[in-house]
Amino acid sequence: MPGLVEGDDRRLYALKWSGAAQGRKALVAEVLAGELGRELGLPVPELVRIDLDPVLARSEPEQQIQEQMRASGGLNVGLAFLSGALNFDPLCFEVDAALAGRVLWFDALIGNVDRSWRNPNLLVADGGLRLIDHGASLIFHHHWPGAAAWTRRRYDAGDHALARFAPDLAAADRALAPLATAELFATAAARIPDEFLHDEPGFESPDAVRAAYVAQLCARAAGPRDWLPVLPDSPR
Repeated sequence: MPGLVEGDDRRLYALKWSGAAQGRKALVAEVLAGELGRELGLPVPELVRIDLDPVLARSEPEQQIQEQMRASGGLNVGLAFLSGALNFDPLCFEVDAALAGRVLWFDALIGNVDRSWRNPNLLVADGGLRLIDHGASLIFHHHWPGAAAWTRRRYDAGDHALARFAPDLAAADRALAPLATAELFATAAARIPDEFLHDEPGFESPDAVRAAYVAQLCARAAGPRDWLPVLPDSPR
């Protein structure tokens, strides 16, 4: 459950709690995947760092949210709030095949397991579709010793929210694969705060963890990209 907060810049953000049950790795995935999506030209809202003073919990009447706020003092992640945005429903909105293909390609790259028709994590705002909530992606980082096996794992798009729009994966691969370079991954990884990477077992420093993320993504992006899903009537 994100919180709606106003920053000292007077803008509203959906705050992702550092003290949530999913832990800081969900925030790492949120930052890395979200910034990677933005670098690839996908419509991901702006991500910011939010320093939360837990004293604010004193004025919160809901006990569950109080506990979340107290556990999340310090650095958190915020996603720019889209006023007036609607939740995406694949039966109510249309998405062109080109955009559907790029979103599906991106989700396959990061292994996003949370873009189903049941819970699309997509919004419709002025200007079109917006991609949100990537904390459930990059699941290899929950078990680094077995991370290498993830790089070739095929993405299951059976219940993907955009599967019904005939995603043009072939065109997406031609457009996005050349952009998925070590430099691009390193740019996105550099935006992960050190605070979320300290004390990661098996790594000597935050930079070492960042390098491991970059290596994983480079290995996955390198051909052959047989991790891309096979869809009915797909040109692949």
